[in-house]
Amino acid sequence: MNKKYKIKTGDTVIVIAGKDKGKTGNILSVLRNKDRVVVEGVNIVKHHKKATQESPGKIEEKEASIHISNVSHLDPDTGKPTRVKYEIKDGVKQRLSVVSGSLLDK
Repeated sequence: MNKKYKIKTGDTVIVIAGKDKGKTGNILSVLRNKDRVVVEGVNIVKHHKKATQESPGKIEEKEASIHISNVSHLDPDTGKPTRVKYEIKDGVKQRLSVVSGSLLDK
């Protein structure tokens, strides 16, 4: 059974818990089976690449996933964390911010 989340790829979120608390970024991917998301510029880890005949070894930095409960939507008007509510207008379901009532979908 697929889990349903109010977070989508491309949403702007703020980290509300953990070592990167207070950082903001866009959602790069949602890992539904693990309840995790990858946020741009958050939870950076180092990945060591072994040297091959074609390329030398190197250390890459990339974003690791964080639990979905540690992020919250960022209100477009106030810039504060917000919850999400749904509203149907003219037969179209829209995501709205609870704090200001502004539209979250672009």
